[in-house]
Amino acid sequence: MKISLLSMLTVLFIYLKLTGVILWSWWWVLSPLWGPFTFILGIVAFAALCVGTVAGIDAVERRIQNKKRIARLKRNHEK
Repeated sequence: MKISLLSMLTVLFIYLKLTGVILWSWWWVLSPLWGPFTFILGIVAFAALCVGTVAGIDAVERRIQNKKRIARLKRNHEK
């Protein structure tokens, strides 16, 4: 049976907390458990930010192109 480093660290932190060696908050004692989740959540948030930025830039470019087309149509209609 293989135990991961994060699992061993969590057990160690819990032991130290229960014996009074460390006075950390339980959030920090259990942080090795939620650390990987936070890391993956950060990656997903970064990817969503990238996709949103690209979509926003695309929307602005389309709006500029539409304004140019409308201006061109108005000029052609006035002739």
